[in-house]
Amino acid sequence: MSSSDIEKLIIASNRLQSAKSANPGTLGLFSFASTTFLLSMYNLQCRGINTPNLAVGMALSCGGLAQFVAGMWEFPRGNMFGATAFTSYGAFWLSYAAILIPGSGIIASYENNKSELQSAIGLYLITWFMVTFFFFIVSLRKSVSFIALFGLLFTTFIILAAGEFAASPNVTKIGGAVGLITAFVAYYIGVSELLAAEKNPIFRLPLGTFKAD
Repeated sequence: MSSSDIEKLIIASNRLQSAKSANPGTLGLFSFASTTFLLSMYNLQCRGINTPNLAVGMALSCGGLAQFVAGMWEFPRGNMFGATAFTSYGAFWLSYAAILIPGSGIIASYENNKSELQSAIGLYLITWFMVTFFFFIVSLRKSVSFIALFGLLFTTFIILAAGEFAASPNVTKIGGAVGLITAFVAYYIGVSELLAAEKNPIFRLPLGTFKAD
């Protein structure tokens, strides 16, 4: 290989390294928002729906796989917060889908003890309340939008957990309402980042980002 060929390879490699990669965060946000929106509507018993199992498809593909992949793409971009958050919530939706899938036998194992099932789901939701609260702490230095997102999300988890512990459909409905607001905040951030990626966006949506010290 001649020196000119080596030089061309080095130039091509430098171009690849300097190429701007797309922000996977928007995919993660829209996937999270859409799945949260659907499940929140079910928690609100919209149109008389009491069984949330139709959310399995969304939880597996959109909330689960798409978010998990978005998290994996965030790692090479050096965004530890986005990588950890998207991968974690992708895993959350995959695990939630596993609970609802009849073939998993998870819910069937509690068939003779409904109160035990409610307590088990309540503890499951408490676990994710704690994870989300830790993300909320980190978001306090990011932007008003992310503070609102994680603040609403950990509130959703704790209310839904309370609904399970108290076996109260009304409390679960309140959790569904807060979850619905959470979904729209996630949509807002996603649209904001999508517009910011455009060269000439028709308008911009502020995120309330804090100035660096």
